[in-house]
Amino acid sequence: MQDIKRPQRRWFVRPSSAYDQRSAMLFLAPMMLVLSVVAVFPVLYSFWISLHDLKLTRPHRVPFVWFDNYVKLFTDPLFWESVGRTASFTVMSVLAIMVIATLMSLLLNENFRGRRVLSAILLIPWAIPYVANGLMWKWIYDSGYGALNGLLMQMGLIDKYVVMLGDTAKTMPLITNAFVWKEVPLATILLLVTLKSIRADLYSAAKVDGANVLQRFMHITLPQLVPGFALVMIYESMMAIRHFDLFFILTEGGPADASHVVAWQVYVETFRKLAFGTGSALAYIMAVATFVLAYFVIRSTSRKL
Repeated sequence: MQDIKRPQRRWFVRPSSAYDQRSAMLFLAPMMLVLSVVAVFPVLYSFWISLHDLKLTRPHRVPFVWFDNYVKLFTDPLFWESVGRTASFTVMSVLAIMVIATLMSLLLNENFRGRRVLSAILLIPWAIPYVANGLMWKWIYDSGYGALNGLLMQMGLIDKYVVMLGDTAKTMPLITNAFVWKEVPLATILLLVTLKSIRADLYSAAKVDGANVLQRFMHITLPQLVPGFALVMIYESMMAIRHFDLFFILTEGGPADASHVVAWQVYVETFRKLAFGTGSALAYIMAVATFVLAYFVIRSTSRKL
């Protein structure tokens, strides 16, 4: 008598694709709800505010003005001056960060005694909060007891202490220096990670072909660093365009509007003039400018990625 084979019980049944999607949506629902409350709704509401003439000096009269706040900004000479200062600050900062971070990443990519110690020291500026960083550089630039004035006097470059942040020609470079000092460590890490991903056999093949150090750098290292350059450029440009902390701590937009950038104008319109409609419009202009810049950087580098 032949044994009757009983069907094996399956303890795990693979769910269907539709079931997978429903389960995924169910598990993602709480996160999407929280994200909608803390992120999506404020963004949409701030855009709605930018279409109103909302001022806290008259909170009971909030007329709907469509895009008048944007038109008012685009016809304001101070706005375009702040745009120019923001653009110059962004260009100076990003270029300096890219150059210094590239040199630092190339140095840390080599094997030498003390490399780990140097890597740890490099992270110190990145770990310092922006407020503490701004206060530190304010003390360094101080006209009475600042370390920069003392160093320049000891080197014989000046014969008396000067007001560093009171000179309209020096203000933006000094703020740029403080910003670059804070942002270089992260950019160096990003480029160093990109350097570590370059295959060693590319350099070996180039050496066999007789390529020298400069040729290997130009034809292997630089092309392979394009993804890292794109990431650093996008991130640091976003940080520079919307940066506010150093301008508030060091100069408060001065002297004589020499450091009056768009981020500072957002603060002035929103919290000093209490014009929340104009401040929201300025914030959206900054967001759109950042998005457009990131889009063109990605488009220009996507063919090389």
